[in-house]
Amino acid sequence: MSADTLSGGCLCGAVRFRFTGAPKWVLHCHCESCRKATSSPMTTWVSILDKNLTWAQGTPAVYESSPGAQRTFCRTCGSPMSFVHDRFPGETHLYAASLDTPDAVQPSRHVFFAERLAWSDLHDSLPRFNGTSGRGKTPDRTGPA
Repeated sequence: MSADTLSGGCLCGAVRFRFTGAPKWVLHCHCESCRKATSSPMTTWVSILDKNLTWAQGTPAVYESSPGAQRTFCRTCGSPMSFVHDRFPGETHLYAASLDTPDAVQPSRHVFFAERLAWSDLHDSLPRFNGTSGRGKTPDRTGPA
């Protein structure tokens, strides 16, 4: 596998993916929906252009979590695999923790920081957005809460 190709998969190995090229973005999301979908205090997303993503083994199951939003998971072990939304055409968001080498990607910001759990205080210097971090938006703050 070349340096510009990353791979990953679910806990049991039934579903595997790989992608080429740099991610569009990598970020930490604190929204309630992501927390519930992962049973964790936050999740870290890696946005990949669909043209660069291949499901290399198995096919994940699909759950429509809200109108226009699909979350996929392994039908064998239940591992969450991806998020796709009509608002982001042509891209798939993968969980950084599902990568074989999660340290190969670096988050650039926090989103939905206003929804974070009170006991979750990360001590990094990344920008924090209380909602989304769309084009032209200014962070609500930078650094730890």
